[in-house]
Amino acid sequence: MKVLIVIDMQNDFIDGALGTEEAVNIVDKVKEKIDSYLAAGDTVIYTQDTHTEAYLQTQEGQRLPVEHCIKGTPGWAISPRVYVSGCQVIEKPSFGSIELAELMAGMKEIQSIELIGLCTDICVIANAMILKAKMPEIPIVVDSSCCAGATLAGHQNALQAMKICQIEVQSNRS
Repeated sequence: MKVLIVIDMQNDFIDGALGTEEAVNIVDKVKEKIDSYLAAGDTVIYTQDTHTEAYLQTQEGQRLPVEHCIKGTPGWAISPRVYVSGCQVIEKPSFGSIELAELMAGMKEIQSIELIGLCTDICVIANAMILKAKMPEIPIVVDSSCCAGATLAGHQNALQAMKICQIEVQSNRS
């Protein structure tokens, strides 16, 4: 079985509070990738950055004082352009998700795990590194054409760091 993890494709990261043109530009490619996994009978799991009304009082909120992904708000929702009903969603209060890694480690017969989504230089790299540490013999792949960083330089730096840590970085641009 192959698993596709769609990281934080939420309205606030696409075209909301922390949105970027690069994030908007990957939406269609992300949806194509999701559809191809589901058509092949593989598993798709979404992560959802999830904060409370007290976000600005958190350590993250002190360092990134932009309210985003507050649970229950429109910005918190996974974009309807990429969300497929019936797929599992894991809410995460931080960049990386230990819950996601534990879920993956408990799944049988995983051939590979692919990550796509937002932001390459924050949540994508955090989850890729956690998964690589938890499951060092499972191939971890990141499709750079289905990711966007907070900045272009951050995107490129994160891709390079993941390559160094034996995470396969592909670019499946058409």
